[in-house]
Amino acid sequence: MSAQNQVRRATAPEITARKGKDPIICLTAYDAPTAQLLDDYCDLILVGDSVGMVVHGLTTTVGVTLEMMIMHGQAVMRGSQKALVVVDLPFGYYEDSPERAFKNAARVMRETGCQAVKIESGSYAAETIAYLVERGIPVMSHVGLRPQSMNVLGGFRARGRSKAVAKEIVENAIAAADAGSFAVVVEGVSAELADKVTRAVRIPTVGIGASPGCDGQILVTPDMLGMFDRVPKFVKKYADIKGLIETAVKAYRAEVTDRSFPGENNTYKFSE
Repeated sequence: MSAQNQVRRATAPEITARKGKDPIICLTAYDAPTAQLLDDYCDLILVGDSVGMVVHGLTTTVGVTLEMMIMHGQAVMRGSQKALVVVDLPFGYYEDSPERAFKNAARVMRETGCQAVKIESGSYAAETIAYLVERGIPVMSHVGLRPQSMNVLGGFRARGRSKAVAKEIVENAIAAADAGSFAVVVEGVSAELADKVTRAVRIPTVGIGASPGCDGQILVTPDMLGMFDRVPKFVKKYADIKGLIETAVKAYRAEVTDRSFPGENNTYKFSE
C-alpha cells in the first residue's frame, strides 16, 4: 500500500478535541476479527481488562496479567486500522510507583503498537499520569466504579451515593485531567454526577453506566451483543449472539447425528 493510500488512525489529541462535540463512539475488543468489525464504526477501541471475565472466565478483573493484555492488544491491532486503540494496564502493574507504571506501559505500547493505555484513577493516579504523559505515553483515566478495586469497594456497585464519595470522584477526574489524561471513563455513577464530572473537566468523558450527556459512550462488546444472560443494568443488548450460536450448534449436532452433514457440497470427489 502506498503512503498516500494508507489509512491513518485516530490520535489521542483528536479524541481530546471532540470535547463537547459529536459523541465519541467506543467499544471493547479482544481479538482481531472483532476489532475488524468494529473499526469502521468506532473512534476508540478499548482492549479492556474485562477480557479476564468475558473471555477467560475469571470472576473479576484482578487476575488479569500484563501478558494477557499484550496478547489481546496485539490481536486487536492486527484487526483494526482506523480506531485509536487503548490497552488497559491491569491490576498491580502501575499503582505502586510512576516508574513501574512507565516500565509496564512502555512495554505494552512497544509490544502491541497501541496508541495509549488506560489506568483506573484513584487519588494516587495524578502523579503517575503526569509521569507517563511527560514521557510520551497517552493516558486515558477511569473514575467512578473501578472494577480493579472491587474488593475494597465491596463488589460491582454504583458509586457516588454519598456526597463525600461523589466529591471524591469529581476531584479524581479533575486531577486526572489536569495531570494530562486525554479522556476519562466515568463508570457506574448517577447521571447527575456524570454530568457534573463532564462539566468539571476539560477533557472528554466516556460514559458506561453514567449519562447520555457524557462526551462519548462505551460498552463491553460481548455484553451489548447478548453473549450473556446476565448483564449490568446499564447495558442495552443490541443483538442475541448467544441465541444465534445455540441455534447454529443445535442444528449442527442434529445434522451430524442424522448424517446429513457433511453433504455433497461439503465433501471432495476426484475423478480417476
